[in-house]
Amino acid sequence: MIDNSIGITFAQLRDIPREDIIAHMSDPRVGKHMPLITFEWNSETVAGFLAMKEAYWRRDGLGHWAFLVDGSYAGWGGFQKEGDEWDFGLVLRPEYFGRGVALTQKAMAFARSDPRIPFVTFLLPPTRKNVRALARLGARFVGEVEHANARFLKFRLETS
Repeated sequence: MIDNSIGITFAQLRDIPREDIIAHMSDPRVGKHMPLITFEWNSETVAGFLAMKEAYWRRDGLGHWAFLVDGSYAGWGGFQKEGDEWDFGLVLRPEYFGRGVALTQKAMAFARSDPRIPFVTFLLPPTRKNVRALARLGARFVGEVEHANARFLKFRLETS
């Protein structure tokens, strides 16, 4: 079996150049599946985004990382506490869309080793029709939910 996680590292999101995050989040191929993006990404919005992500790390001791593939910024994601649940998010640059499974597998290995995370939830917009990768991971469909005035498909993966 090939280890697809070779070359994948998790870094601090704050260490990524802001211009890279702005370009990433401004790409219409990324925004297509992100109903919560209703604004323009610029230096002000990225500063607020990074401050919010840092606040989650301080509050929960865990949060979102920058994902690097062979040292290059591939996107961001990780675990964010939503009530009593740890939600996993993954937002990749288009040229790394094919690395999502490997990145998610590495993150789920982290979740399985962390006693704070008995299960992980995933919220996908209804525009994401292909959810087979989640099923292969063992996640089960929970139902449709509303989050921040947008509709999502919710999945759950037991980690313990």
